[in-house]
Amino acid sequence: MTSIEHNGTAYEVDEDGFLLNGSEEWDTNWVDYVKSVESIGDLTNEHRKIMNALREYYEKNGIAPMVRILSKTTGFSEKKIRELFPGETGRIICMISGLPVRKSSHLIR
Repeated sequence: MTSIEHNGTAYEVDEDGFLLNGSEEWDTNWVDYVKSVESIGDLTNEHRKIMNALREYYEKNGIAPMVRILSKTTGFSEKKIRELFPGETGRIICMISGLPVRKSSHLIR
């Protein structure tokens, strides 16, 4: 367990940088932190729609959806989702949305 600080707020994270207490600690400051470390530019309504869909799915099912399910839910192609969250798409979306990695390890990367 590690603690990181961003803009005066401390967050408890696991060894991979995921929030340990995601739902309780997740806030706009955390989103800003992940944007900076993952080199994501300004968040658009498209980013927010994907993040909200992921959080809603997680709340209902207790596990993060695969990118293809996010595609069906949001109406964005998998390619578009990967463009919005480049790199390890599933990991980045889960991290920026405050989900724990243990519950999101099945995501397509």
